[in-house]
Amino acid sequence: MAKQKKLKSARRPGPGQYVLGFLLFLYTAFCAAPIILTIIAAFTSDKELKSTGYTYFPHEWSMEGMNAVLKYGQQLRMSYMVTIGVTVGGTFIGLFVMSMYAYAISRRDFRLRQFLVIYLLIPMLFQGGQLSAYMIFTRSYNMKDNIMLLILPICVTTMNVIILRTYIANSIPEELMEAAKIDGAGEYRTFFQITLPLMKPTLAAVGFMMATGYWNDWQNAFLYIDSPNKKPLQLLLINIQKSIDTLLNNKNIPAAALQEMANGVPQQSATMATVLVVVGPVVIAYPFFQKYFIKGMTVGSVKG
Repeated sequence: MAKQKKLKSARRPGPGQYVLGFLLFLYTAFCAAPIILTIIAAFTSDKELKSTGYTYFPHEWSMEGMNAVLKYGQQLRMSYMVTIGVTVGGTFIGLFVMSMYAYAISRRDFRLRQFLVIYLLIPMLFQGGQLSAYMIFTRSYNMKDNIMLLILPICVTTMNVIILRTYIANSIPEELMEAAKIDGAGEYRTFFQITLPLMKPTLAAVGFMMATGYWNDWQNAFLYIDSPNKKPLQLLLINIQKSIDTLLNNKNIPAAALQEMANGVPQQSATMATVLVVVGPVVIAYPFFQKYFIKGMTVGSVKG
């Protein structure tokens, strides 16, 4: 009975845990506040935003900002499909290449290990710049307006390879791979049947970071993509916002007509609706990857 009472008392949270929970709640609310305000502003009347500013409790709700974005229906759907395809395809290709690279440099008996490590670190220390990359992709490779340029430039990064290599070296026992060799397994079979399945947590973490990078990337599309049917979502929404700004700042339009037009164009609510359309899918997807994201970033840093 005494032991049970001690166990119950040990399970009860102390004052410090309550304080920590309260501080974490405040931090969570602080981080969530801008997202909530963006969602509310996207469905608030533009007149109220211009007159009273942004508020969590608007008096007049409206769909005019969201409708201004959704009126690009066909192009918006096409851009969504391009972004989803680039994100899924780029993440899959990047994880496949980087996991094999990380496995190769984690093998101490691999002869080219030192060369591949140096080869990996060179791009992190020395870069040719955006101009040289543009000239090589467009003139040497003739890949202008090629959708692969939305995938290849950010497909492999040094830091992600280091994270994957650290996980393999610290969390997958060397004895397991040696046992596979004794049983007659080659390097490819060892990688695909033993190493790769054990890398799921860190693959999910790195994959989520890669997917977020692909989803938010617009610069490569701005530089290399010309065809409307190849424009990703971010570039389309930037063009929508620029179109609204150009229309409202056109000096050739009379002042009276420009003022009437400004009153009818939901500039601020459309901006918030644009942000919501871009970040909405990422915010929805994050809770499903959070478990793997935390585990993948922490397990590989602790020596097993």
